[in-house]
Amino acid sequence: MHEMALMGDILQLVEKDARSRNMHQIEKIELIVGDLSNALPDALEMAFDVFRARGLALLSEQSRLVIRKEAARAKCTVCGFEYKPDTRLSICPECKLPSGILTAGETFKVQSYEGS
Repeated sequence: MHEMALMGDILQLVEKDARSRNMHQIEKIELIVGDLSNALPDALEMAFDVFRARGLALLSEQSRLVIRKEAARAKCTVCGFEYKPDTRLSICPECKLPSGILTAGETFKVQSYEGS
C-alpha cells in the first residue's frame, strides 16, 4: 500500500511548512485526489488515521483529513468530444479513435491545510 508512504510525505511537507509559520498543531488537511491519480482515498484516510494515532506531524485527535475527489475527463483531439474515461489511455466514444487527452483526473495535491 503506497498510500502510507504518500501520506507520510504529505505530512512531512505540511509539518515543515506549518513549523515555518510557527504553527504547533494541524487541524485540517485538504487533498485533491483524481480518479486516475493512482491513489486510493480510503487507503489515504486509513494512513492518516495511523499517523494521527501515533501523534506524528503536529496531528492531534481532532485533526482531520478532507479529500476532494476529482473526476476524470478527457477530450478527443480529433472530433473534440469531451467524455469521462475509465483509464488514462482511452478510445473516444464518439469517433472510436484512441485520441483522447486527459483534462482532469490525474491530480494529487495538498489543496490547503489549517492549523494554529
